[in-house]
Amino acid sequence: MAENNLTTVTYFILMGFTDYPRLESLLFLVFLNFYLVTLLGNVGMIILIQLDAQLHTPMYFFLSHLSLLDACYTSVITPQILATLATGKTIISYGQCAAQFFFFTICAATECFLLGVMAYDRYVAVSIPLLYAVAMNPRICWRLVVGAYVCGISGAILRTTCTFTLSFCDNNQIDFFFCDLPPLLKLACGDTTDTEIIIVFFGNFVISANALVILISYLLIIKAVLRMKSSGGRAKSFSTCASHLTAVALFFGTLSFMYLRSGSGKSQEDKVVSVFYTVVIPMLNPLIYSLRNKDVKAAFKRVTGRLRVFWNM
Repeated sequence: MAENNLTTVTYFILMGFTDYPRLESLLFLVFLNFYLVTLLGNVGMIILIQLDAQLHTPMYFFLSHLSLLDACYTSVITPQILATLATGKTIISYGQCAAQFFFFTICAATECFLLGVMAYDRYVAVSIPLLYAVAMNPRICWRLVVGAYVCGISGAILRTTCTFTLSFCDNNQIDFFFCDLPPLLKLACGDTTDTEIIIVFFGNFVISANALVILISYLLIIKAVLRMKSSGGRAKSFSTCASHLTAVALFFGTLSFMYLRSGSGKSQEDKVVSVFYTVVIPMLNPLIYSLRNKDVKAAFKRVTGRLRVFWNM
């Protein structure tokens, strides 16, 4: 009988960072700067790879798609954070919440698969360099990227369907800054055990499967490097993998903390971790792949040099 008195939720209120009202103006400026730097870095990386012929290699082809995902990733979340900080509370419709959740999941899941693909690419480049051009030809590269997107979209459909077929009753205040899984599950009424099992299984599969691919790839890379007689060759091989390993550690580490633990985590901890992987990591990735990368620096000089010549004509 009690269930008949429950009101179905048609919209949610994102509470965001309302625990710190005095810091909202400062946080707004910080997140706005983060967002602009993220867009500049990732869109700039895509343009640079497209304009410079020497970056038309499998490694940078995959990196351009990683930059695209990061730009989309942060664009799904950060404008919502800025709106929440500007207004204190943000009303988001049920449909808008589901759409945000869906596109966020596409970006996160696809990035997991793409990082696995990039690890395989590094394995081929280091272990069988003579066959690299054949093994990673454009057709295979496109198939790997399309496969990552298909897996990401398929997973997002499953995860979003499972989440938004739950009933949300009475309480519609999400103590978070976007529509993410843990806070949404807290608002669901009724038994959510079966749904949580499916969602957790999917999360475990995506993270664990790609982590396994990355682990095996790097074990084989280490084996190949140890066989090299030249110390210079070893250093060069490891340096080409350092950026990818850093990106993997940051992304998979935060995702694992957020989604592979029990649902008893603290809300404030969840907010900090979510800010890190939705806002900070997309901003850092272009820096990780460019600061110590001679190819990217050289390409930047060539492209800017051509632009200066063009403007001086």
